[in-house]
Amino acid sequence: MTKQPCTSATAEDEGEMEIERSVLAYLHRHPQAADTLRGIVNWWLPRQRYESGCMRIERVLDRLVGEGQLHCDPLPDGEVLYALNDHTKPPQ
Repeated sequence: MTKQPCTSATAEDEGEMEIERSVLAYLHRHPQAADTLRGIVNWWLPRQRYESGCMRIERVLDRLVGEGQLHCDPLPDGEVLYALNDHTKPPQ
């Protein structure tokens, strides 16, 4: 039985590559950082996922605003409030 060449990474490999990218990205942004495994798991990686998740969500929201499906209103504290445009709301 011959071993099949691996043309794509397995899910486990992809997960490890994502962790590697996250750790390296964190260290590039914080070059003086150092921590234990527990610290990295508790502080670096969740933060990385949150930040990248927020950026993805923001891109989607911006696209929906651009398409006219949502509108956004800036709040006094600098945050932005997103809501459906009136023409896209379901009838009540």
